Amino acid sequence: MSTDYTTLPDDLPAPIDDGAADHLPGTAMPALTLPATDGTRVELNASRPGRTVLYLYPMTGEPGSPLPDGWNDIPGARGCTPESCGFRDHHAELAEAGAPTVFGLSSQSSEYQTEMARRLALPFPILSDESLELAGLLTLPTFETAGMTLYRRLTMIISDARIEHVFYPVFPPDRHAGEVLDWLLAHRR
Repeated sequence: MSTDYTTLPDDLPAPIDDGAADHLPGTAMPALTLPATDGTRVELNASRPGRTVLYLYPMTGEPGSPLPDGWNDIPGARGCTPESCGFRDHHAELAEAGAPTVFGLSSQSSEYQTEMARRLALPFPILSDESLELAGLLTLPTFETAGMTLYRRLTMIISDARIEHVFYPVFPPDRHAGEVLDWLLAHRR
């Protein structure tokens, strides 16, 4: 298997909408503080100006290291690096469209995420939720592979510490930031 995680194979299986995120719109963000790659701790229920984009993903690969066996066959698993790069590339446009705050989130360690954020030159912090606390508090969809429990890919638009909109399932991940931008532009306040 290729260890170039910046591109996607043409034959990735698309995830299906199993309804696992239908309950989220309108839900208040929980009082949970997570470590971020910029060395801060982020309160998820803090009030922020405008809207906040919080995208959750399973795990990013490390160049030169293989992903778990069968990773490309798990619907929605592959594509975390291209998705993060998309949010990086659209960051200024997202802010102009009313979402000045963007966070990525996975269950990978903060140390690993810090290396990834530097390598990809991300202009926003990545949050680490190693014990999947947010999944438990919001009943978020996860999956298991290679002895790990990982987040299913989804994105929340948060306004006034409440989930306003959810993108789930997310596919293809490399075009998702553009989809979020289109939604923000169509729902300007």
